[in-house]
Amino acid sequence: MSLATTTEMAEKWSISRRRITRLCGEGRIEGAVLKGNTWLIPDTTEKPDDPRRIRKNMQNTFYNIVYPYKEKKFTSIELFAGAGGLALGVEEAGFNTIGLIEFDKDACDTLKKNRPEWRVICDDIANISKLDLEKYFDIKKGELDLLSGGAPCQAFSYAGKRLGLEDARGTLFYHYAIFLEKLQPKMFLFENVRGLLTHDHGKTYQTMLNIFESAGYEIQKQVLNAWDYGVAQKRERLITVGIRKDLIDKITFEFPEAHDYKPVLRDVLENVPESIGVPYGENKRKLFELVPAGGYWRDIDPVLAKAYMKSCWDMEGGRTGILRKLSMDEPSLTVLTSPSQKQTERCHPLEARPFTVRENARCQSFPDSWEFCGKVMSQYKQVGNAVPVNLGYEVANKIYEALEGELN
Repeated sequence: MSLATTTEMAEKWSISRRRITRLCGEGRIEGAVLKGNTWLIPDTTEKPDDPRRIRKNMQNTFYNIVYPYKEKKFTSIELFAGAGGLALGVEEAGFNTIGLIEFDKDACDTLKKNRPEWRVICDDIANISKLDLEKYFDIKKGELDLLSGGAPCQAFSYAGKRLGLEDARGTLFYHYAIFLEKLQPKMFLFENVRGLLTHDHGKTYQTMLNIFESAGYEIQKQVLNAWDYGVAQKRERLITVGIRKDLIDKITFEFPEAHDYKPVLRDVLENVPESIGVPYGENKRKLFELVPAGGYWRDIDPVLAKAYMKSCWDMEGGRTGILRKLSMDEPSLTVLTSPSQKQTERCHPLEARPFTVRENARCQSFPDSWEFCGKVMSQYKQVGNAVPVNLGYEVANKIYEALEGELN
């Protein structure tokens, strides 16, 4: 038996040298010894288990899940539909989608290509919200079961001490609120980034809550991590669910419980269909060939790292997103709208390249059958902006169950 360095074991185990050093310090690698400032490990040592993963003898990826059939007895309208991640989850939960509004043409083409039967309205929501919505959607006020979607986070112009609808005028959220007031759906689902909680010192979200309540809704809210719901990605989202106040005694909603099984990249990056993507430039590609899986810029030669980091080299903080290569044994970090950004790299664990569009789509739990339209950068943007399908399904399924209670 001979002793190996952390660098040698990092290459053998496909995890970062820094993680191995941390495991040695925690006493979790049997036989590891500290010589000076260097950990040495018996070269026959097996790769340690990762306690962050909860694995079972099963696959839990969207394209292998067979959702139980549900009668589509509830209706939904979606605003800011994007490429359809949330809409697909809502559909799988048992809703009949009677309208989707989206401004981006490529995203609209994606929706139409995959669901020709959906009524996709490719227009500025400001042009739709001013219409007679009951007539436009052929549904009476109070009949719609679910309004879903998530407006981009924008600053409000506060008109007075009482934060309300007029403060939101001029923002996309304003039109979401108008839909609520005009259609009075039984429930609504509003999805947004976690940062909305602290945007403008919390005033933005508090104004939204005031508007929801003024429109006649009881509110429940929770931050959910997509990784807890069959998505191989760490992606936290603020989920706000509203129940119309006249139905409070009939409808009981509970947020979904986290799954025991948490998928990792190994579960979604095998046998991926060919897809378009964007390569790194030659210099960056060569650097990424030196980074171990799960590692980043600190795991390569300091001379090369300093040359790449330039002015960032002397900045405080770990800057762990720079030259970051993901690990097959961990979930993806939040899927972004661009394949390559210096501060937030997402390099493929096994190859020196960004993820393809389809690989990102799998990390977002889109099925392989879901096709994206437009040029390559538009497709990356559509995938990165989407709500993970499985997360959308889990929340919409609980809304479906709540609405069933109203019927009984």
